[in-house]
Amino acid sequence: MVAPRIRALALCIFHRNGRILVHEFQDAVKQQTVFRPIGGGIEFGEHSAEAIVREVQEELAQPIHSLRLLGTLESIFTYDGNPGHEIVQVYDGQFEDQSLYEQPYLDGAESNGFAFKVSWKDSSSFTAQSPLVPEGLYALLKGAALLD
Repeated sequence: MVAPRIRALALCIFHRNGRILVHEFQDAVKQQTVFRPIGGGIEFGEHSAEAIVREVQEELAQPIHSLRLLGTLESIFTYDGNPGHEIVQVYDGQFEDQSLYEQPYLDGAESNGFAFKVSWKDSSSFTAQSPLVPEGLYALLKGAALLD
């Protein structure tokens, strides 16, 4: 078993007209859907903003600009029965290709080749049964007027 550790993570909020771009995950243990924005781990020696640029390029093959730090969250959670602890830098950002905001979803791929889709969701998509994660993100985005 791997020793528990705190993971440094950076996420980017892409938004338009009260909707944000999120990846949908299924927690099989809780039988719950969770939503999380695009992003990933911060590598040693890498600033969190650099991690966002790299992750979006790796996952969506898209260049971004106008990064702005919205805040930092600490998340202690259980997903698929496994405990997790993350310190999360949350950024606002924009795609260079403005046509992406008109697409219903975008195709992505993890570094291991696992394909996924991200889609635009408004605040009505996020409930106690289908939360936006990490914890505290919904309130941060509402406070920044990025969600209706």
